[in-house]
Amino acid sequence: MTVSERAHELAMAAAQAAADKKAQDIVIIDVGDQLAITDAFVLAAAPNERQVLAIVDAIEERLLELPEKAKPVRREGERGGRWVLLDYVDIVVHVQHTEEREFYALDRLWKDCPQIPFVDRDLVEADASAGTSTAE
Repeated sequence: MTVSERAHELAMAAAQAAADKKAQDIVIIDVGDQLAITDAFVLAAAPNERQVLAIVDAIEERLLELPEKAKPVRREGERGGRWVLLDYVDIVVHVQHTEEREFYALDRLWKDCPQIPFVDRDLVEADASAGTSTAE
């Protein structure tokens, strides 16, 4: 893994914020060996423009709540709400409309780069509580 600790922290926080807003197909890609400008891409999709923008807002809010606050140095694509890019230097977040996600297929474009595992905290908690209730 070539991502810095900071990039990992940002990526996980951004991915969880996206998951909390019901983003789909959340993937974190370690692009540090391939790109000098960033360590990781966080990819997420949503079925409509309103949800894309809600996910973007949630990510920005979550990263501002971190002990070492993070603000994007660049934000692009907000007007259309189909593909918004948030550049945090250490990570770049791409929140795309489902159609754009399928068409541009960034996961396939960067398929030679390792993925960083991410599991939605709510799924882990749901599995844990389901396991507890069946054991009783």
